[in-house]
Amino acid sequence: MISLPVLLGVLLIGFLLLQVVPTDPATVSAGPSATKADVDAIRLQMGLDRPLWIQFGGYIGRVLQLDLGRSMISNRSVAEEIALTLWPTVELMLACLIWAVPLGVLLGTLAARRRGTLVDRFIMALSVMGVSLPVFWVGLLLIQYVGGAGYLPFQGRNGPIWTSAGFMSVILPAITLGAVFVGPVARMTRTSLLETLGADYVRTARAKGASDWRVTIRHALRNALIPVVTLIGLQIGFLLGGSIVTETMFAWPGVGRMAVGAITSSDFPLAQGAILILAVGFMTINLAVDVLYAYLDPRIARA
Repeated sequence: MISLPVLLGVLLIGFLLLQVVPTDPATVSAGPSATKADVDAIRLQMGLDRPLWIQFGGYIGRVLQLDLGRSMISNRSVAEEIALTLWPTVELMLACLIWAVPLGVLLGTLAARRRGTLVDRFIMALSVMGVSLPVFWVGLLLIQYVGGAGYLPFQGRNGPIWTSAGFMSVILPAITLGAVFVGPVARMTRTSLLETLGADYVRTARAKGASDWRVTIRHALRNALIPVVTLIGLQIGFLLGGSIVTETMFAWPGVGRMAVGAITSSDFPLAQGAILILAVGFMTINLAVDVLYAYLDPRIARA
């Protein structure tokens, strides 16, 4: 139920932010050759002469009817524009998570098993460095030294991810976006696993003769992943923000790049639709995280 007020707040903030932009939507929609009478007629048609609260109420009503309006630049429906860019963003997110999360969990597990050793300190140093690196800096390095050298493509999307050309084109954006995600996952995995390894049931499993790695992987790691899953859900918002930068740098035709282009060109309906779909995606992922809790900890499902 809390998702509804959050969604309403996102709609309100997105609506108000675009109202303070100095560009007049009616002027943009009318075109450079329109007369003042044409602009006034379009402003009246778009309802821009009404108070803001009435405009916002009309916007909410249209959203409830799944009518996000039409792009003022391409004159296509916003839903159609979003449909064209949504799957590339999903591809980029999946390509990022599919390597960053397992690597972060593996590094955190190794650090916990080698607590206090050089391996632990090296992994934690890498984690801190990864958290500190800006997304755009990682992307620029990859573009210059990998893409610029001709090893991998770095501009555009050359096809779906299941094709060879599409897979090659997503590698650099996925590495850029996931490089700053490994560190937090590794640090949280290490902290949570160290607490779990001291639990009574872990000592009981060891007393029964189970090997250390079997105890770690089968008994301790599953319960230790609960706060890690929480962190991943919270970091999805960071990934969505980072995907905007990554898509812009690599000319990836996703929702983030579309939102930047819409805001730059003062395409207000398209910008509002992009903000809305990013917020809905964030809430959907957090809902999936809550469902995953029940799988990781059956006690939550019985509660």
